Formats: sequence, C-alpha cells, structure tokens
Amino acid sequence: MNNIYSNSNKKSLFESIFKLSQNKTDVKTEVLAGFTTFVTMAYALLVIPNILKFSGMNSLGLMGDKAATLSTVNDPVVAAAFVGMCITSAIGTILMGLYANLPFAVAPGIGLTAFFTYSVCLTLGYTWQQALAAVFLSGLLFILITVTSIREKIVEALPENLKIAITGGIGLFIALIGLKSGSIVIANPSTLVGFGSFTNPRTVLTLIGIILMAVLMARNIKGAMLLSIIITTIIGIPMGITNIKDISFLSMPANPGPVFMAFDFKGLINHEGTGFLGALVSILMVVLTFSLVDLFDTIGTLVGTAQKANMIEEDGKIKNMKKALLTDAISTTISAMFGTTTTATYVESTAGIAEGGRTGLTSVVTGLLFLISLFLGSLVGIVPSEATAPALVIVGVLMMSSVKEINFDDFTEAVPAFFTIAIMPFSYSIANGIAAGIIFYPIMKVATGKHKDVHPIIYILAVLFVFRFLLLPQ
Repeated sequence: MNNIYSNSNKKSLFESIFKLSQNKTDVKTEVLAGFTTFVTMAYALLVIPNILKFSGMNSLGLMGDKAATLSTVNDPVVAAAFVGMCITSAIGTILMGLYANLPFAVAPGIGLTAFFTYSVCLTLGYTWQQALAAVFLSGLLFILITVTSIREKIVEALPENLKIAITGGIGLFIALIGLKSGSIVIANPSTLVGFGSFTNPRTVLTLIGIILMAVLMARNIKGAMLLSIIITTIIGIPMGITNIKDISFLSMPANPGPVFMAFDFKGLINHEGTGFLGALVSILMVVLTFSLVDLFDTIGTLVGTAQKANMIEEDGKIKNMKKALLTDAISTTISAMFGTTTTATYVESTAGIAEGGRTGLTSVVTGLLFLISLFLGSLVGIVPSEATAPALVIVGVLMMSSVKEINFDDFTEAVPAFFTIAIMPFSYSIANGIAAGIIFYPIMKVATGKHKDVHPIIYILAVLFVFRFLLLPQ
C-alpha cells in the first residue's frame, strides 16, 4: 500500500509540474527522451573544452596550435572548463525544464565557443578572462532584450537572408576549424592553405572519424556523433595518438576555481590602448555578436522544432518561447561565471522530441545526466582533438544546409549574404562576416533605390561596424 501511495504521489507531482497528460505523454516516455537527447549531444562535452584550451584557457597560457597537446586530465584549467561545461549545461537544461516546461537542452554553443576562441581571443587579441567578461555582458544584454520589446525589434530589423547567411557562415567557419585541427587543411606558404598528408597518422585518424560519423548520421543512428568520437578515440590507441595512461572511469570533479568568476572587465575596457571610442566599438561588436548569434540560433531551433513537437499555440506563437529565450539568457550569464561561453538551445534536442519528449521532464533528465558527467572528466580527457574534429566538420555540414533558403535571385540580397558567409572562414572571424554582411546590405539597397527595404537599426549597425574596421587593428 505504501509503495502504491508513493508511486501515486510521484505521478501527481510530475503531472502538476510538467502537465504530462495535457501534453499527451508519460514519465517513461519523457525519461527515455531525456536520455536520447543527452546521448545525441554529449559530444559537446568533449568538443567544447578542446576548443576553449586554444584560447589560452589552460595552466600554461598557450594559445592556438601550441595548446593542442594539452589534455583535460592533466591540465587543471582545461579540467575546470570541463566542469564548468557540465555545471552550466545542467543548470540551463534543468531551468528550461522547470521554468519553460519545454523539452530542450541548453549548453555552451559550439559556434559561439569557436567565435570566443578564434575570433575574440586569437584574432582580436583579448584574453580569455576579458572574453568571459564580454560573454557575461552579452548575457545581461540578452536578458534585457528578452524582457523588453527590443528583442522583437532586432529580430524584425535583421533581414531574413542575413539571418540564414550567418548560420551558414558559422557552419563553414566551424568546419574549417575542424579540418585544421584534424590536420586535413594545413598552412601552405605558396597557396595559403593545402591538403594534409596521408603519411600523417593524425590526418588519417581525422578522416576515419569524419567518414564514420557521416555514415552513422546518414543511417540515422542515435547518438551517432558520440558513438563515432568513442570509436575514433579507440582507433587512435594503436596509432599512438590516444593516450590511455592513468585512465580511470570515475573520478572526482576538478576544482572549477581556475575559471570561476575569472572576469577581467578592466582589461576588456582598456584593451590594447585603443582609447575609449575604440574600446567601446570593439566591446559593442563582440557583445552584439554573442547576443545576436545566440538570439537567432535559439529562435531558429525553437521555430524549427515547434511544429514537430506540437508546441504551436492557437494564436500561431510558439509555446513559452519568451520563457525559453529568458532561460537561455540567464544560462549565458551563469555560463560565463563558470568559465564557459554563450549558451544555446541545442538542435540535437529534436532527437529527444522524436522519441516522444514533449515537456520539461525530458530536459530535467538530460540536465541530471550532465551532472553525472562531472565524474567522467578523466575518461573524457583522453579523447584526442582528431576524434572531436569530425564533430566540428559535421556540425558545419548541418549548419550549411540552411543556405539553400537564401534568395540568390535578388542580387541585392545575394551579395550581402555571400560576404557574410565567405568572410567568416576566409578572415577566420565570425564577427567580420556578420559586419561585412550588415555593411553591404544597406549599400546594395540604397544604390538600387530599395532603401525602404532597410530597417533604421541596420543603418546604425552598419555605421558602427565601419567604425570598428577603421578604429581597431585587424
């Protein structure tokens, strides 16, 4: 009798919080969906710390390729970033479940992490502590524009083709990073870039990983990315690439202290002595990019999956969308505190939705699994960059698919979209691509008598970005 009473209480508790029957689901379905979402996106736990270490977020302060050999296991700062990734993902995803009651997972975004490392730190020259301060500010800005009407105005102002182009450009940029870190694309003094050598075992392992991941995803294998990363890591053992010394399956979480609240606001403001105006434009550029990319990424994920999950209200709006966006914004501020980057609502959440996930219980289960991952840091630390590089390439493929929606028939739309996409990988900067697109858009429209197609906000952004290129060193 006690067991029956206990089970009844649990069921009523879940029902009252998540409204399971109203959403035509049950506890078993939601739990399975939560596991499915986690397995599908767990690869991010392996990829994100590997990208962050290149920003200088390591005990030696090494940046770029010099940080390639550092591991999550042996470097306390990289290990702290892994802990921050787990905690941030857990808090954001559980908050999404309890506050918005939606089956979406929230975690630091790969594209935004790449922007943090390769654009903000390596290209613009900010330290990772200064970049974290910018992420924190972007989170506060995102909260502001979510609770006010500014969010709607920004969404309305940015041309649809540029929104799509930003996604596609980031995809191409991420793919380039993956190809470079996997030694498939290499530097060449004669042709700028070249193709890696098949005599290099690291190049071979990366190619194996890409082929394996692509085939598994084409066959719709659940958790294809995570599974292929694991298999590629194992293949790397006899090749001498995967280091399995001191491996342990369970370990105590690392101390998050090295990256916790490591903000450098003073350095952000006084960056490289550019003066007040130069610093202001630079900070605005970085913060706006974090905010805009996150904003449209989250909206795109929600819009793209709402129909499938039956989350469209009678008035045509997405259920609890404002709560979902606010959750994402709050998660970004928390993420910066724990030493990780801007969070995003992961499109991999659709895997859990496909399994029947319809409420926040799915997200709560996924979030709890992120917490459990805290004790797997040692196991995760052996994964080489050649095993995670394929994930960047495949994510690039997925993001580039949006380009087919761009209207290339209208040249005034095609040119800004093209420069947005092309400048990102060619200048190794997401920010430069967004700036180029926004600058070219009003130029093309005004020159062809279509100035009425341009929102006033775009003119303001274009002028700011022009000042950014004029005032700041490239």
